[in-house]
Amino acid sequence: MIRYLIIMLSCQLLFLLVYDLWLKKETFFNWNRVYLLLTPLISVFLPFIKMDVLRTTAPEPLVKAVPVIFPEPAQVVTATVPQADGLSLTPWEWLLLSGGIIALGFFFYKLFLIFRLRQKGVKRYFKEYLQIEVADSEIAFSFFRQVFLGQRILERSHRHILDHELVHIREGHSWDLIYFEILRILFWFNPLVYVFQARMTELHEFIADEKMSGKHKKDTYEHLLQEVFHTREISFINSFFNHSLIKKRIIMLHRSRSNPLRKFKYLFIAPLVLGMLMYTSCEGEKPEIENSSVNAGEHLETSAESKGPGPAKDVAFSKIPVKPAFKSPCEDGQEAFACFRSKLDEHVIATFRYPAEALEKGMQGKVYVNFRINTDGSITVMETRAEHELLAQEGRRIIEALPELHPGGDEDGNPVPVTFAYPIIFKLKS
Repeated sequence: MIRYLIIMLSCQLLFLLVYDLWLKKETFFNWNRVYLLLTPLISVFLPFIKMDVLRTTAPEPLVKAVPVIFPEPAQVVTATVPQADGLSLTPWEWLLLSGGIIALGFFFYKLFLIFRLRQKGVKRYFKEYLQIEVADSEIAFSFFRQVFLGQRILERSHRHILDHELVHIREGHSWDLIYFEILRILFWFNPLVYVFQARMTELHEFIADEKMSGKHKKDTYEHLLQEVFHTREISFINSFFNHSLIKKRIIMLHRSRSNPLRKFKYLFIAPLVLGMLMYTSCEGEKPEIENSSVNAGEHLETSAESKGPGPAKDVAFSKIPVKPAFKSPCEDGQEAFACFRSKLDEHVIATFRYPAEALEKGMQGKVYVNFRINTDGSITVMETRAEHELLAQEGRRIIEALPELHPGGDEDGNPVPVTFAYPIIFKLKS
C-alpha cells in the first residue's frame, strides 16, 4: 500500500509540474482541461499496470523495498508460534477508511447547502437553465443547469454575469468539479488532488471569459475590475465572484493566442507515461524464488509422533515408500521429491503476500514451517518458528492454503501421515 501511494503521488506531482511549468500559460484551454482530467486518473491506475514488453531489471536503489522469498533446506523446528486470529484492518487502513467517510460527509454537507439555497430561493425557469433568486444576497454561481443569483445582483446590471455562468453550464464544468470531489473522497489525504481541482477551477474561468469576450475584451475587463463581491466557499460550484482569480483572468484575457505549433508540447506526455510504465513494469517489483542446491535428505529428516487419533506414526518424507503428491500431474520422468518440491514452490509464489505491517516496519527473516500431510490428504501445520510473529503467521497461512494432496503410504500402500519441514526466508532487497 505504501509503495503504491508513493508511486501514485510521484506520478501526480510530475504531471502537475509539467502543467504548471509548460502548459498552464498556453491558451489551449480545452486541451489543458483534458490534461487535468486524465492525468490524476492515469496516476491512480499506472502503478497496477505491468507490461512484459517494458519489463527490465531495475537499478538496485529502485528495488530496495521489494519482497523476495527464498525457500531453502532446514532442520526440525520445535518452537511454536500462535496462529493468526483472522483478518483485520491495520491502524493505517482504519485511518484511510475513517478519513474517506469524513470527506464523504463533507461532500453531502456541501450538497445540502446548495439544496437549502434552492429551497429558499425564488425559481424562474428558462429554456437553458433554472434561475434561482436568493433573497438579501450577492451570490452568483452555477451548479449544473442551475444559476444562483442574489437579489442585490439582480437589482444591478447582471447580464454579463448570467452569460458567464451559461458558458459553465453549456461546457458541463460542474461534472469536472464533481469528478475531483470524488477523487478528494477516495484520496482525502492527497494534497495534490486539491491542487488539481484548483487548477481546473481557474481553467473554467479562462474558458468562460474566452467564450464571452470575443471582440469585447474591454467590456470584460471593466466588469471584472468592478467585482468586489463575495460568495459561499463550495468547492464544486462555478462562482463568478472570486477575488483570487480576477487578476489571473485579466492577465489571461490580455495574453495573445498561443501559436498552434505549441500543441506539439502535449506529445511530451507520451514518453512521460512510457517512462512511468517502464518503472512500474520493472522486474524488481515481482517476488522471486531461489532454490538451494542442498541434499534432499538434509531437508527431510523430520519425524515425530502423530498428534492425531489412531496408532499411525508420522514418517519423514524421505523415509516413506510412497511419496505424497499434488493432484496435478508431474512432468514426464520427474522424480517424486523433485515434483513435490517444485509444485510446493509454485504454491508459495502464487499464495505469498508480504504482510503490510511487516513491510512498513522493515521486518524480514526466516520462517520455519513443519507440517503434516494427513492420511486423507489434508494439511496440518504442526510447528512454526520465526523472529517476527507477523512473518510466522504468513508462513502458516501459506502452508495451510495448500490444496488436498494424495497422501503418502507404506510398502503395502496403506495411507501414512507424512511430515515435511519447509522454511521460507522473507527478505527485502538491500
